[in-house]
Amino acid sequence: MRQTLKCCLIFSFVLALPVTASAEAVSFDAGWKHQKFSLFSKNDYGYGGRSLSIGSEGSVSLIYKPLPEAQWGSTSAAWSWAVERSVPATDLRNKGGDDRNIALYAVFMPRAEATRLKGASVAKLLSNDQVRVLVYVWGGSHKRGASLASPYLGARGKTVVLRGAGTGAHNENVDFAADYKRAFGGAPEALVGFAVSADSDDTDSTIVAKMSGLTVK
Repeated sequence: MRQTLKCCLIFSFVLALPVTASAEAVSFDAGWKHQKFSLFSKNDYGYGGRSLSIGSEGSVSLIYKPLPEAQWGSTSAAWSWAVERSVPATDLRNKGGDDRNIALYAVFMPRAEATRLKGASVAKLLSNDQVRVLVYVWGGSHKRGASLASPYLGARGKTVVLRGAGTGAHNENVDFAADYKRAFGGAPEALVGFAVSADSDDTDSTIVAKMSGLTVK
């Protein structure tokens, strides 16, 4: 079995968006739970409070953190991310051929269903008919802002391309209300949690990346 890549620092600096008085930080801590998709395929995630290091070597997995009810009404998010080693450009619409450097999943549900499913696993949430997921992606061969059907979530999810495959460092700000309306119609009710994934198994490639400064408001 291939030795798993140990994550390193992305650059000689750490990107971090300042937390304003109206924004609330989402910490990268032990509250994130690792969801593997097979016994031998997983990524390395390093939790540093305000930052998350990501290493993926021909593998794929996902981590998930539920948000407290006080943050369910969040309508936007901001974060920084950086990629030192990137997967090749892929078609994100193709199931089984859609490797990407980083994907941030914003998971929404109707409030009543969110209350009923408090504490449920990410697998159970993502398979629920009432869930709606905006998947913000760094990767693929598509233009920035492209909105794509999810090959895994069907009508429950939409992929929003923020950066094509490649290396670099960027700050992001996303408007959940606008993106949700464009993807699904209507307005989101409860932002119940975030998931982060890296996917390099289809191209048998390597990802070295970092996220930091995730906030919601």
